[in-house]
Amino acid sequence: MPVFKHDGLELYYEVKGREDAFHTVAFFNGVMASVSSWQYLWPVFEKLGYRVVLHDFKGQLMSSKPEGPYSFAQHAAEAKALFKHLGTGPVHIIGTSYGGEVAMRFAINHPEMVHSISLIDSVSELDPVLTSFVESWKLLCDIGDGEIFFKGMMPSIYGGDFIKKNQKMLAERAKATKAMPPEYLMGQKILYDTFLNDVTMTEELHKIQCPALVLCGEEDILKPPKFSQIMADHIPGAEYITLPHCGHVGIFEKPKELESALLGFVMKHTEVI
Repeated sequence: MPVFKHDGLELYYEVKGREDAFHTVAFFNGVMASVSSWQYLWPVFEKLGYRVVLHDFKGQLMSSKPEGPYSFAQHAAEAKALFKHLGTGPVHIIGTSYGGEVAMRFAINHPEMVHSISLIDSVSELDPVLTSFVESWKLLCDIGDGEIFFKGMMPSIYGGDFIKKNQKMLAERAKATKAMPPEYLMGQKILYDTFLNDVTMTEELHKIQCPALVLCGEEDILKPPKFSQIMADHIPGAEYITLPHCGHVGIFEKPKELESALLGFVMKHTEVI
C-alpha cells in the first residue's frame, strides 16, 4: 500500500499513468470520499498521457487520523509535500466539495505549484442551512452506525433523480459504510469541524491567479449554485458551469458531463511540449 510519511502522518496515495509524464492532474477528495471515488474521471486523463495523483487527506479513510480540527492550509501543505516527493512540479487540481475548498487554499498559498484548478460543488463561505446540515452529520456520527450515518446524510447530497434511479446501489453503499472501521466516523467528525471552522475564504479568492473552472449541480441543496456563483465572481477570470438535474455529488451523478468539461478545461490550459 503506497503511503507517504510526512511530519508523523501517513497519507495514502495512488499514481496512475506514466510516472515520468510532464503534466500531472491531482484529484482532491470530497469529505466522505476516498481515492476510489474518482474511478469515473481519472482514466481519460491517463489515456491522454497525464500522470494522475490521488490521495486521502488526513482524517479520511486510508490516511492517518490525528486529533483535530485541522486546517485547509495544513491539507494544502501536505499535498504540496506529496507532490514534491513524487517530483510532479506544478499540477492541475480537480477537487470536489471539501477537496475543491482545499484546492482554493492550495492555489492561494502555493501558486507556484498550480497550473489550474477545477472546483466541483464547493463553497468559500457558510450560511445557516449548510452549517445545520454539517452539524446534523456530526450527530449521525455519534450514533456510531455507518449504515444509519449514510442513510441519514444521503438526501442532503444526492439529487432526487439519482436517488430514484439508484436505490439498490445506494442501499449497498449504506451497508458498505456500516462495515467501515469506527475510526472512519471519528475522522469524519474532525473533518466536519475543520470545514466549519476554516472554509470562509471569499475575501481571499482574488489571490487565485491560475485558470479556474467552477462547476455546480443545479439541484445541489447542500452547497447550492449561489455559492459557486460567489466563487466565480471573486476568482479572476473564472469560468462557471452548472450541471442540470444534478445534486451535490456530480462525480457520481454526471460523470460523463464532468469528464468532458474537466478534460476540455485542463487540456486548454496544458502547455504543449
